[in-house]
Amino acid sequence: MSLSISDAAADRVKAFLENRGKGLGVRLGVKTTGCSGMAYVIEFVDEINPDEDVTFEDKGVTIVVDKKSLVILDGTEIDYAKEGLNEGFKFTNPNESERCGCGESFTL
Repeated sequence: MSLSISDAAADRVKAFLENRGKGLGVRLGVKTTGCSGMAYVIEFVDEINPDEDVTFEDKGVTIVVDKKSLVILDGTEIDYAKEGLNEGFKFTNPNESERCGCGESFTL
């Protein structure tokens, strides 16, 4: 099982954590939503639950995933991109079979 983060995303996470003044890293998960069924969720992590969470370290960033989401997220790369006026995290997940037209949700 693995997760990775691009240089751009790692730099952005580090900047967010520095500005926030606390945090151990980011949590990546999925939630049921959208027209395709699932969407990515990324948030700051202040505590790790060793019974529920799996941690990955890449480029100086701790990425935390709950054990239930790990099967869906295995192999995912977190990236960060600016496109015109839009900017944000992007996820490349080899387990996705398709995304909805708006790009907000996916299915396996």
